[in-house]
Amino acid sequence: MIKAGIIGATGYAGAELVRLLSAHPEVEIAFLGSRSFDWQEFSSIFRDLAGVADEKCSNMSLKEMALGADVVFTATPQGFSSSEMDEEILENAKVIDLSGDFRLKDPAVFEKWYGIPQGAPQFLDEAVYGLCEIWRDEIKAPGVRLVANPGCFTTCSILTAWPAAAEGLIDTDTLVIDGKSGVSGAGRGAKVQNLFCEVNESVKGYGLGNHRHTPEIEEQLSCAAGKPVTVSFTPYLVPMERGILISEYASMRPGATGDDFAAAYEKYYGGEEFVRLLPEGVSPETRWVKGTNTIEIGFKTDPRTGRVILLGAIDNLVKGAAGQAVQNMNLLFGLPEGMGLHR
Repeated sequence: MIKAGIIGATGYAGAELVRLLSAHPEVEIAFLGSRSFDWQEFSSIFRDLAGVADEKCSNMSLKEMALGADVVFTATPQGFSSSEMDEEILENAKVIDLSGDFRLKDPAVFEKWYGIPQGAPQFLDEAVYGLCEIWRDEIKAPGVRLVANPGCFTTCSILTAWPAAAEGLIDTDTLVIDGKSGVSGAGRGAKVQNLFCEVNESVKGYGLGNHRHTPEIEEQLSCAAGKPVTVSFTPYLVPMERGILISEYASMRPGATGDDFAAAYEKYYGGEEFVRLLPEGVSPETRWVKGTNTIEIGFKTDPRTGRVILLGAIDNLVKGAAGQAVQNMNLLFGLPEGMGLHR
């Protein structure tokens, strides 16, 4: 059995990890880390897991947890993982980091967008970006110790655009991305702007022009396109618990058709376990991916404007966080990629 530890186990993404790993046939949850609920039973905080996850939480350090675990998931605020990471930790356990600490390869870019220094730049080259459908071979390569689990907006945005960018079907200089997210995407910490009365019956944009997921999207889509990509990205908060819907708009390559887009997406995702491709003109919906590790992707060409609309939907806590982290763990340990991720 793989011994797993979770730091930040009582946050939304951490609790989702507990739910998934507690049913995983090859995993034993050895440690549940939480500062806020130190020495409280996990099932007293999340009663739906009573009898399943009754272990007490502990305010353990990453180094302490790595001594007794095969893999540690860090579902923590930005800056925690990189401030604690060192060679001893990675010699003892593999780490799957759900924060943004190791996703960007340039520490200066990280500091610009996150407003804090990157605490362990010596591990940035080693960290593998854990977008499984794109970087599968790199993730499961021998010796990988550190995986940067992608963000929720970025997972949906990148997967939705990748085939079109990689096949040159769009002018990436014209790419505009809108993202709608449920409130759980903001985390479990108490914030006035996330109170029920603040978000109910309302939709608002935020992080206008400076959302921290922007450089992550740009870095990855630059890999797809084979050239630098700059995007306009605007996230929106919508009054639902979970789910992300991404809408992307770009000018099409002259002469490109709906058949070209359908062929490109089939080429990249046709055999993918967790990608559901929709016929042209059918929009993804968050309700059809809720609680799953699946992304729905659709598109609609618009010959009148010469643009294409690309659409993607995921559950931000599963495919956008915990489910993708389990998918990465399965790859790291040579297990079937979908193990523990099907309802």
